[in-house]
Amino acid sequence: MNNSNIKILLVDDEPDILEIISYNLTAQGYNVSTANNGFQAVKKAKKEQPHLIILDVMMPEMDGIEACEQIRKLPELENTLIVFLTARGEDYSQVAGFEAGADDYITKPIKPKVLVSKIKSLLRRLNTTSNTPSKDLIELDCLTIDREAYKIVFEGEDIILPRKEFELLYLLASKPGKVFKREDILDKIWGNEVVVGGRTIDVHIRKLREKLGDKRFKTIKGVGYKFENK
Repeated sequence: MNNSNIKILLVDDEPDILEIISYNLTAQGYNVSTANNGFQAVKKAKKEQPHLIILDVMMPEMDGIEACEQIRKLPELENTLIVFLTARGEDYSQVAGFEAGADDYITKPIKPKVLVSKIKSLLRRLNTTSNTPSKDLIELDCLTIDREAYKIVFEGEDIILPRKEFELLYLLASKPGKVFKREDILDKIWGNEVVVGGRTIDVHIRKLREKLGDKRFKTIKGVGYKFENK
């Protein structure tokens, strides 16, 4: 996919931030639109269906967390990447962002070249997924995962998951009973080009447990996680 075909929605209540980041991404050929609060972000996301949303956390009227939660409820945007842009580096911000359905976060201030490099890495993974669809189908007693159709059926009901939760479930369910080490999960789901907090996996496992039940996911202390097909 050419850069000119990639739509990026940038959301921040600081005009200077919008101008600087827009300039640098536009210079790379990306199709960039902007919004300055959460309400505008949700409205534009519905209309434009961007490939990537860069979303500030702290904004008036509707903050980034709430905007992300609303966007993640829209089926037509389930494959959209959402990255939080925040001046806050505390674990709370990171955990809250992942719980809301974010794929990653960027802590500002950040140098424009570093930002562009990070965005390219994220979009490269998106392009790989889009251009090389997998025909893998997992069929278990309780669960069916069609990776090509991006569809999950759990105990007879369709389940919609954010991208990272989908990939994590697919990985664990691909080999029921196998213990996946934490470092292997981070590498396979997030890749070594993106640095995420140590609690990232825990947050996503908790979200999967809320949707699919505690008994399906077993924690192996000090090692990792496994999926139980029972």
